[in-house]
Amino acid sequence: MNSSPQHDRICHDLVSQGWTVIDGYFEPELIKLLADECHRQQQLGLLQAARIGRLEQNRAAESIRGDQIRWLESGMAPCIDQFLAQIEALRSLFNRRLYLGLEECENHFAYYPAGAFYRKHLDRFQNSDSRVISSVLYLNPDWVSEHGGELRLHLEEGRYEDIEPVANRLVLFISAQILHEVLPTTVERMSLTGWFRRHGIESSV
Repeated sequence: MNSSPQHDRICHDLVSQGWTVIDGYFEPELIKLLADECHRQQQLGLLQAARIGRLEQNRAAESIRGDQIRWLESGMAPCIDQFLAQIEALRSLFNRRLYLGLEECENHFAYYPAGAFYRKHLDRFQNSDSRVISSVLYLNPDWVSEHGGELRLHLEEGRYEDIEPVANRLVLFISAQILHEVLPTTVERMSLTGWFRRHGIESSV
């Protein structure tokens, strides 16, 4: 992947403030195909209620999050393979430019029915530092402010940034640093959520 002004901005923002928002990073046709695929899988019942925690602490918690998810695998659909290839190219960019030692990416569809939300949280698990950079790619056409569903990033000194989940908006942030939440949505809300990972240090804490 050749460097571009977009890549320069992404790397600068991650280093200087820990988060960035990029509009139009992917081809519009790919976004439409991914949105159609997410909706198709939801209609077929292939998405499952999301859970919190990991390993033996993993559990459902509707009072904390109300989204439905399905983890992506290569071969699911051509549009998914195309998306995963571009995410893999981003991983290589981060390693080349930011020396993060990222070894893999994991991604899932996230479907929020009307009324769903996700309470404030960090993406990095308490006893593992494997998640380094979080990513969210929004798939929602014709989104307007009245729909709600903003991603709220909680920043320093009580500040926050609300990001509307409009189609082809890519949000990246440092997993261990940025508390965030999804505000209640009044309509269905779709995204691809993922993490750039390294082989982290596990602890028993």
